[in-house]
Amino acid sequence: MLIRYIVPFIIALVAAYLLTPAVKTLALRVGAVDRPNARKVHTHIVPRLGGLAIYIGFMAAVLICLPLRHELIGLLLGCTAIVALGIWDDICNIPAKVKLIGQIIAACIPIAFGIQIDWLTNPFGTLWVLPEIIAVPVTVFWITGFTNTVNLIDGLDGLAAGVSFIASISMFLMACSMGQEVPALLIAAMAGAALGFLQYNFNPAKIFMGDTGSMLLGYTLSVAAVFGLVKTAATVALVVPVIALGLPILDTVFAIVRRRMSGVPVFQPDKGHLHHRLLALGLSQKQAVLIMYCVSVALGIVALFVASVGYKTGIFTVIMVLAVSIYSAKRIGILRKTTTTNTTHTK
Repeated sequence: MLIRYIVPFIIALVAAYLLTPAVKTLALRVGAVDRPNARKVHTHIVPRLGGLAIYIGFMAAVLICLPLRHELIGLLLGCTAIVALGIWDDICNIPAKVKLIGQIIAACIPIAFGIQIDWLTNPFGTLWVLPEIIAVPVTVFWITGFTNTVNLIDGLDGLAAGVSFIASISMFLMACSMGQEVPALLIAAMAGAALGFLQYNFNPAKIFMGDTGSMLLGYTLSVAAVFGLVKTAATVALVVPVIALGLPILDTVFAIVRRRMSGVPVFQPDKGHLHHRLLALGLSQKQAVLIMYCVSVALGIVALFVASVGYKTGIFTVIMVLAVSIYSAKRIGILRKTTTTNTTHTK
């Protein structure tokens, strides 16, 4: 059974690794490059659009290893839509509002194929069946939220790819333990594609994944989680990814709070993200990224622990993690008001 999951992982890894140099050449030809500015860490022009290699590797693995069923077609069409949006943004730097509309449209695609959050279980074990008028916007919020969460943390070489890979491992283990074969295969394929690309993206990065990659990672993991919820009727399918991706989620929440405190638009970028604060403490890019990897591993372990214990213990653990996170954020200044810069980039 383990070989069944290793095969898509290897296919996606090898495909992404082999295709990234070609994608780099393509990015330079079409002008999909990331130029340095006062807010960004890199000091020279770097090609982006690397997410295209991740997408091709993921698609190749899924199409080879899984039969095309109704729900899967919806997921793959949604991935294609979010990648098309990312390519447009990586080349043209589209406005944040336009990108958000595109993300919402992409989120509606799997919903049209029956992948949506139809019910939730409260901490006391009571089942809440969501009417269609609520289920659809909740699912759209879930997918677009995760899509932007991974997108916002993509600020250092190898950060988004590494954190997504680590979160994927936790989600994969949970899916396997619950017999979620299709979600596990999807997550294994995405993990392999992210790891294959990471070889070129780790510091010093030869290419960035761009919004094409960061949005694809968040989108795919979020839809895979909902797919698992639909197939197994277990709310833990949604709990694990929230905790496993707790680092970018909390960084996004803190960014929203910080920008509201500063009186600027939520999409206005700043230099107050966790990775910016770690660099301000004197750490190198590699050191900051490795620290954030370690935090992601710890959160992944917490996610699996919460999934295996009762509601009360799980809730207590989550509360403790939140308390420690907020205290740490205040200590290193993540919630402090920061100076913003005028740019259309949303990170």
